[in-house]
Amino acid sequence: MSTTTQKHRNFVSEPMNEKPVTDLAGIGEVLGKRMGSKGFDKAYVVLGQFLLLKKNKDLFVEWL
Repeated sequence: MSTTTQKHRNFVSEPMNEKPVTDLAGIGEVLGKRMGSKGFDKAYVVLGQFLLLKKNKDLFVEWL
């Protein structure tokens, strides 16, 4: 049985709104800065990319 991290539980406990990309589980400060410099500074922008990739997990992981 897998468990979720506290960071993930905190993220999903309230609406996404303007949460920074670093609030996403697995995205720390270094990757967050790199993503932000490419325009992916908010969690909803990353969600948009996932949707553009037609919710394909493999493509999304490769993109990350």
